[in-house]
Amino acid sequence: MGFPIKIGEIVEAIDLQTDETTAFLNKKTGEIVTILAEEFNAVGNQELLEEAPEWERADMRKAQEILGNGRDFLRLPAKDKIDDYQIMEKFCLSVRDRKISEGLYVSIKGKGAFRRFKDQILRPGIADQWYKYREEAIKQIAIDWCKSHRIDFEEE
Repeated sequence: MGFPIKIGEIVEAIDLQTDETTAFLNKKTGEIVTILAEEFNAVGNQELLEEAPEWERADMRKAQEILGNGRDFLRLPAKDKIDDYQIMEKFCLSVRDRKISEGLYVSIKGKGAFRRFKDQILRPGIADQWYKYREEAIKQIAIDWCKSHRIDFEEE
């Protein structure tokens, strides 16, 4: 690609993925596309294509383009490849207030860790700090991904 991609756009696309969606970068245009699993499944089914509303047909055609011309598209890191637990653990250790840090660290042990962690970050009022930390961690994943695929990027 002859132009840089904004790293924030990649971070947002990675973070917004779900179990039912996959995000891709078009290497020729720099466009980031998110496709539903059902749109991939509909590729080649003319009946589904004809019955779908126009906006959905456009997404189905984009899915067909990705499947048919895969070399122009790179799959962004899947959300399930992001180790949120590890990010939480590192965040716990990064908090300077030892009492808060220890409370957070204890909260992520065992079943229900994510719920307890979210409750804990609200108590001391450090939710904003957590969300910034998590965004920076995902940003680093995006940067590493860009470098590994030789994608020029710019930070905002």
